[in-house]
Amino acid sequence: MKKVFASDFDGTLYFYKAEVKLPPENVKKILEYQAAGHIFGLCTGRQVGGLTPFITGHFVPDFMITSTGSNIVDKDMKEIRRLQIDRDVISEIIKLVRPRGNRISIDIDGVINVFEKMDYPGAYNVITGMDDAPKGMVHGVGIHCETLEEAAALTKELNDKFGQALNAFQNVVEVDIAPKGCSKGAGVEAVRKYYGDCKVYGIGDSLNDLPLLLKSDVSYTFPYAPKEVQDQVTKVVDTLVDALEDSMQDEI
Repeated sequence: MKKVFASDFDGTLYFYKAEVKLPPENVKKILEYQAAGHIFGLCTGRQVGGLTPFITGHFVPDFMITSTGSNIVDKDMKEIRRLQIDRDVISEIIKLVRPRGNRISIDIDGVINVFEKMDYPGAYNVITGMDDAPKGMVHGVGIHCETLEEAAALTKELNDKFGQALNAFQNVVEVDIAPKGCSKGAGVEAVRKYYGDCKVYGIGDSLNDLPLLLKSDVSYTFPYAPKEVQDQVTKVVDTLVDALEDSMQDEI
C-alpha cells in the first residue's frame, strides 16, 4: 500500500510573512519522504502559477491539488482532473466585489489573472473583467478581505447568492471560490483514486483545510490552528517535519 501525503501550502509548508518563507527543514524532509518511495503533494487554494515560482528548484510535488480541488495535475503537469466555473458567474462576482475594493485573483488554466499590477515573481495577466480575460477554464477565484469577520460574511454571501454554481470557503482572511462540488477533500478523493491502493495523510492549518483533513486517513494540524480544526484531526504536531516523520514511521 502506498503512502500519499497531501499538504496545505500557506501556513503549513510556506510562510509568506516570515523572514524564512520556505523553511529548509521542510524541504529536506519532503525530499527524504519521496526518496523513501512515498508520494508527497500539495493541496491548496492557490493556482498552479501561484505555486511554481516558490517551489521550483527546491522540490517537485508528485501531485498538486490547486484552486481548492478544481485543477489537479501530476508532477509532469499532466491532468488528473480539471473543473471550471461558468464565466458569466465570475462576471457577476466581479460586479459584486470589485466596487468594495477587495483584491481579486482569477485562475484561468492555472495562470493568475488580476486587476492591478503586482510585485510577483511569476507570470500573470492584468485584466479589466472577463471580456478581456484569456480564454480557457476558470478553475477558481481568490478574494482578499481585511478581517476574519469580513471574510466570513463574504463567504456566506457568495454561497447564498451563487451556491448552485460554486462553493466558497473561508481561508483566514481570504475567500477561495471553487466549482460546485469542489473542495480540498474532493481533491484528495480524486488523488486517492488516481494512485489506487494507498493510505492518505493530510495536514493543514485553517478552516478551509477541514475537507482535506476529514478525507485523510490520518490528519494533522498545529497548535496555532483554530480549535475547530484541532478538534477534528488525528494528531496536533508542531511542524510539517513532525507530521512527515510520523507518516514515515506508520506501519501499514
